[in-house]
Amino acid sequence: MGQGAAFFDLDKTVIAKSSALAFGRPFYRDGLITRRDVVKAAYAQLMFRIGGADEQTMARMRDYVAELCKGWRVEQVRQIIAETLHDLINPYVYAEAAALIEEHQAAGRDVVLVSSSGEEMVRPIGEQLGVSDVIATRMEVEDGRYTGVVDFYAAGPHKVSAVQELAAGRGYDLASSYAYSDSVTDAPLLELVGHPSAVNPDRGLRKLAVENGWPILEFRNPIPLARRLRERPAVPIAAAAVGVGVGVAIGIAWYGRRRGRTRTSS
Repeated sequence: MGQGAAFFDLDKTVIAKSSALAFGRPFYRDGLITRRDVVKAAYAQLMFRIGGADEQTMARMRDYVAELCKGWRVEQVRQIIAETLHDLINPYVYAEAAALIEEHQAAGRDVVLVSSSGEEMVRPIGEQLGVSDVIATRMEVEDGRYTGVVDFYAAGPHKVSAVQELAAGRGYDLASSYAYSDSVTDAPLLELVGHPSAVNPDRGLRKLAVENGWPILEFRNPIPLARRLRERPAVPIAAAAVGVGVGVAIGIAWYGRRRGRTRTSS
């Protein structure tokens, strides 16, 4: 059998916030999204965390991503991320997650970030962590701008398919592999590997983890990169017994769904 790998969800698993929503302010500042988008997304992200998302909602998110990003200049997006990554993401990386990534790498396992956020933001975050392999949402580009077509949406079953394809190509033994996520929407990914763990799980995932006897990890120490490098590996990993504008799109799609239900019931 081949060597196992370690697959990490990004938001609320490796970093203590939504990677896409973190860039909401500079995206607004540079005119890519409106203030209304920012406010809706902030509220709706909370609702998403509480209630999760079904397949129909996930499809709505994908379609909104396409419309939201249509016409954006790729270089502008990359420049915004490069300029703000240090302030918006580095201070929020969980020390426990960084230590765990290093442990897997020391054991000879490849580490892969698997996120529904855009590849333009997931890849540089991975580079900050010493992770070169990512599975993330990809948008079609033509003449340096996003066309409004989603080439690959890294959510739900698409995550699983991408992980299976990568494992087949590299000879990973999934039974010997590890996966970490905070969301019940990643249950199929966790079930795919021999060593799943729930990290800061939402209510649905916590219930599933208890039923299946999966480890539940509580990450509580986001600290800046420079401090992490000075102090490693002092931060313990506490275990309990018992998704380019994709994050914004998740929020707005959920908000629209909630508003629609409210109007129906009125």
